[in-house]
Amino acid sequence: MISFYRHFIFLLAAMLTPLVVGAETITVDGAYARASSKLAKSAAAFMEIKNMSSTEDRLLGARSDFAKRVELHTHIKSEDGVMKMRRVAGGLLVPGNGNLMLQRGGDHIMFMGLTRPISDREIIQLMLIFENAGSFEIEIPIHLKEMAASGSRSLTHTHSHTHKNSTKHKHTHSHLDKH
Repeated sequence: MISFYRHFIFLLAAMLTPLVVGAETITVDGAYARASSKLAKSAAAFMEIKNMSSTEDRLLGARSDFAKRVELHTHIKSEDGVMKMRRVAGGLLVPGNGNLMLQRGGDHIMFMGLTRPISDREIIQLMLIFENAGSFEIEIPIHLKEMAASGSRSLTHTHSHTHKNSTKHKHTHSHLDKH
């Protein structure tokens, strides 16, 4: 009888192993979206994407019902020295054991053709699409005002997602939100 239980436990452990193989490799911190007013037709999202794997990954795109189009953008200096925003084709590299900063004046996610008015501190859903890690949804707060350098407060957001070879699960992140 003891032999039966040992085999049963071994079999059970073997069946659960694929869930562990799909362990989380991508995390998102400090996510927020910014628009200039409640009447804005566009907005941008910023965040830090961390790759916990030694294998590089690529952010291929994003989706949200918050806008008609969601694109990856960057700023490029033109020949006349003026910074211009451009769509990024082919995605943004997230190096192995590294991070990708989506920030003002650099790489970011652009929402164009907002589908409804927005409110300060509202939470929106954003689907991030990665080449290796797959797709997962995050919740990000809207800020209508420029984030100030002083006056920090703690902000917590939760996102749920599924990785390859795993089940859907939730994460709650706390970070300082400068306001």
